[in-house]
Amino acid sequence: MILDGDTVTIDLNTVPTPCFIVDQQALERNLAILDQVQQKTTAKILLALKGFAMFSTFPILNRVLAGTCASSIDEALLGREEFGGEVHTFSPAYSEETLRKILEVSNHVVFNSFSQWQKFKPLCQSYSSRVKFGLRINPEHSETKTAMYDPCRPDSRLGIRIADFKEKDLTGISGLHFHTLCEQDSFALERTLKAVETKFGEYFPAMDWVNFGGGHHITRPDYDVGHLCSLINGFKEKYDVNIYLEPGEAVALNAGIFVTTVLDINHQGVDLAILDASASTHLPDILEMPYRPDIVGSGEPWQKKYTYRFGGVSCLAGDLIGDYSFDTPLSIGDKLVFTDMAHYTMVKTTTFNGVRLPSIALCNKGDIKIIREFGYEDFKNRLS
Repeated sequence: MILDGDTVTIDLNTVPTPCFIVDQQALERNLAILDQVQQKTTAKILLALKGFAMFSTFPILNRVLAGTCASSIDEALLGREEFGGEVHTFSPAYSEETLRKILEVSNHVVFNSFSQWQKFKPLCQSYSSRVKFGLRINPEHSETKTAMYDPCRPDSRLGIRIADFKEKDLTGISGLHFHTLCEQDSFALERTLKAVETKFGEYFPAMDWVNFGGGHHITRPDYDVGHLCSLINGFKEKYDVNIYLEPGEAVALNAGIFVTTVLDINHQGVDLAILDASASTHLPDILEMPYRPDIVGSGEPWQKKYTYRFGGVSCLAGDLIGDYSFDTPLSIGDKLVFTDMAHYTMVKTTTFNGVRLPSIALCNKGDIKIIREFGYEDFKNRLS
């Protein structure tokens, strides 16, 4: 089978299914690219925990990355306890109880509105000796086609628009944060920077840092890393600020697989294969994005001789993964391998319908180590 371009032999019979398997060598190759950006620009790259939070790999990741970015107190705690380095936290809104806890473990805290900043400014001032505060801005420049993932769509609740920014008191604010990208290249960032500078450029000289957000597909094979570095260096030179980037997907891109087993095959207008996995519980982006993940050895529907519709194991009627074709017929007990399954997968799994969470494993040069298996107690303990 293929993991990130190298041929690695894995005995799938030793893998409990369903199971996520992360390839350590692929993570390290991604880290080498990200470190190249840091070395050529002095920008700091953070791990976005919303995209990848497999903390058993943090001793590998924190050798290179400067820290983590969080969107909740639990992510912030995980970053502080398991990763170290800097912890940057942003949320669309904070309760006072949650913010007090976040301030104890964060280095940067970013607010989504002036009303929240003004409300909590007195509280924040008591932490100003060690916590830096910022505002998220909305340049109203969309680069993302899927509305659900577009933080700059017209009705977005994320970030402050320039119309609401002018003539506001920025005392205590040391940085600005923006996020417009989703799985995109440096040229999308270049267009974003032009929009950001046009609307907010007058405020950057007074800032100490600017966070370029996430969605940078830096480790994708066709990504122009040199162009990214030139954009960062040009911005730094122009405004004399420190730059942060917070990709999650780029850290774990093409660094993992998901293994599942065929439980049943029947005919319901189409040949239907029921898996021990579920789009609804294990791979919800299939339904949310929506998208069709790649499966090793498969083709498009009817491209090969035998076509199957894959259904999940939950009782949600729409728990469908997609249609795939194969050169030979499938059999009950066959294992299927979904590719590029490390990011935005484990972090989104649920136990809806009592479907158990997939196991988690780490692959190192073909050797599989099962990191975690889940059972009834994991289902029961999240309920009451």
